[in-house]
Amino acid sequence: MLLPDRVIERELLATIPAGTFLAGVDEVGRGALAGPASVGIAVIDAQTSDEFPDGLRDSKMLSARARENLVEPVRGWVCGYAVGHASPEDVNQFGIMGALRIAASRAVAQLSDFPIGAVLLDGSHDWWSSEGLFDPGASLPDVPVRMEVKGDARCAVIAAASVLAKVERDTMMIDAASRFPGYGFERNKGYSSAAHIEALRERGPSSFHRTAWKLPGVAQGK
Repeated sequence: MLLPDRVIERELLATIPAGTFLAGVDEVGRGALAGPASVGIAVIDAQTSDEFPDGLRDSKMLSARARENLVEPVRGWVCGYAVGHASPEDVNQFGIMGALRIAASRAVAQLSDFPIGAVLLDGSHDWWSSEGLFDPGASLPDVPVRMEVKGDARCAVIAAASVLAKVERDTMMIDAASRFPGYGFERNKGYSSAAHIEALRERGPSSFHRTAWKLPGVAQGK
């Protein structure tokens, strides 16, 4: 099991301009069939304690209860935090990369008191600074971006962003279950499962689904 540390964070903090913050960034809901694409941002500076919350891990490695129990400790550890969401309509119109930029821009807008000097981004594709054909024009800080594969498992600040984003998005999906009954969003959180696919086959997609995608169980063209 990979355990997070602060080695990379400390390295990057030494390179950013004075008065700015390092942003750990992770996305949640990228591969879901329904619901928002969400981006969590946690910001830290050189004074942030090396003693990050006990048990902090990649959110996918934690139980729902463990993630929820980490929310307040994580908020107390970082300098600032925000989660932004792109709607299913955003995903349909701009694709998943454009939707991630929209979600990130909405998170950044909540962090006006924390100017970002660099970004530590989970994964291998820099969607933060990529602007393609279907780019929605989302405004993101033009700062250095460092990609880290499995960064949510290796870097404490990305793990913090991951936990906050996962808990907030899961709560949204549980709330959506009552508005869109029959799909099991309270259980599957919008991801593919046998029961979810069967519901799509029987009911067709709801307005909360990513209908621009080829959804399993849905006849093509419907």
